[in-house]
Amino acid sequence: MKLKKKAMQTQFVRVIYPIDGGRITLRAEENWDSNIEANSIRENGCVSEFQIETERPYFYFKPVLLRDGIAIWSRGENFLAVTTSSAPLEIHPHFREDAHCSVCELMPPLASSSGAQHRFRVFLPPGYYENTLKKYPVLYMHDGHNLFFKEEAFVGNIWRTNEVLNVLDKMNAIEEVIVVGIHPNDRMIEYTSPGYEDYGRFLVEMLKPLIDAKYRTLAGPSNTAVMGSSLGGVVSFYAGWQWSEVFGKIACLSSTFTSRTICCSACRPNPKEKLRFTSTAAGPATTTKLPAA
Repeated sequence: MKLKKKAMQTQFVRVIYPIDGGRITLRAEENWDSNIEANSIRENGCVSEFQIETERPYFYFKPVLLRDGIAIWSRGENFLAVTTSSAPLEIHPHFREDAHCSVCELMPPLASSSGAQHRFRVFLPPGYYENTLKKYPVLYMHDGHNLFFKEEAFVGNIWRTNEVLNVLDKMNAIEEVIVVGIHPNDRMIEYTSPGYEDYGRFLVEMLKPLIDAKYRTLAGPSNTAVMGSSLGGVVSFYAGWQWSEVFGKIACLSSTFTSRTICCSACRPNPKEKLRFTSTAAGPATTTKLPAA
């Protein structure tokens, strides 16, 4: 009996890097010691395009910078290519150890239109300063004091945001993302009605334009998310509903919807025909799917 030969798959990989000498090759798991050369090089050597033939439905690979006879492997985890998808894979590697602190210093206060001031921190993914051709999605997170440092967090409990992002990146589960953590002044006021109206305008009219101007961001709604827990989930819901053209992704964790915080009255005059929401809470069988508004 003849064995059926596996069909060959073609994976297109585009490596984007501001190269200043040498060339980019790939190395894959079929032979980590063998260079795969680019089929074409464009834009002054900054874009290397590869066409890889394989029988595998997926494979891991890594860009390598060859310079002066030295092979420099890209930092971070191996990249994953799924050959059953016909979409080209576009990656932005970096090759040097990132000497910058990924969590920037606490930024100077920024005022809303009402005069209320907020401080914030910005998490920048590894390689941000090296590969200047890459732009990033942005995640705006409330309760910014609880995200990164124990000395700032409520009773020392932090979300370990940078650690979680690194783990998800290792799993090839997410794109690298810029995180903006906003510190509240009085969360009981700013995250509930009517205070979240001024706070939401601050996010949309003041903070987001500043972040988009200062950092290399993907500014559209499909690449802009807002996230929070408890009352932070309430204000995330409100911001995503009121400014769906700004925030295309919303994460509301254990949201505290009560008679004081519920924002349905604010939502009713502004129906969203195609939105679907899933509400989750701790414990079994607590997920409720809400119909479109």
